[in-house]
Amino acid sequence: MNSQGSSQKAGKLLLMVISNLLFCQNVHPLPICPSGDCQMSLRELFDRVIMLSHYIHNLSTEMFIEYDKQYAQDRGFIARAMNDCPTSSLATPEDKEQAQQIPPEVLLNLILSLVHSWNDPLYQLATEVGGIHEAPDAIISRAKEIEAQNKRLLEGIEKILSQAYPKAKENEIYTVWSQLPSLQGVDKESRDLAVYNNMRCFRRDSHKVDNYLKLLRCRIVHNNNC
Repeated sequence: MNSQGSSQKAGKLLLMVISNLLFCQNVHPLPICPSGDCQMSLRELFDRVIMLSHYIHNLSTEMFIEYDKQYAQDRGFIARAMNDCPTSSLATPEDKEQAQQIPPEVLLNLILSLVHSWNDPLYQLATEVGGIHEAPDAIISRAKEIEAQNKRLLEGIEKILSQAYPKAKENEIYTVWSQLPSLQGVDKESRDLAVYNNMRCFRRDSHKVDNYLKLLRCRIVHNNNC
């Protein structure tokens, strides 16, 4: 093996070690409602939900990097990935300025729809990744952890909405996911590309959710004094 090949192999090994260390160092966020008791201030509820959303986004980034390293590099997946994610049908603000123009209760409902949209696809994604016999344990563990924590995040956002705006109605319209049919039996290239695209989509959406929640904490809890 030439020196360039050795350097690339060493670089990939270092990335894997760093990624696994980051996963191990990710401290599990506090439970949203300890022992089922949600008698806490709105500020504390926001803090716990944001800690959880940030944890999920970090996991999604680590999972995507690991999958990209294992299955996507040198295969042109970036160029071949779909331009839009299935949740793109939800009209989300492009930046902080646009988000500031949306009433808080409307933005909360939008976040709720975005998080709820991922419940089924995350379950399917974890199932599909777990079915890849050569998939590293790190990827499988992250996929399962994200699926479980996304449900907790949904419950936390619902509690914020009910506490901050008890008269507001939750949006009952959620994105119908049709992007990821069962990948069993399809060729490896198509399977790897589909999983790659949906990891990319979730990483993008989890970043949006994290940013929107931080913005809302500033607006609702701190009266925009942040």
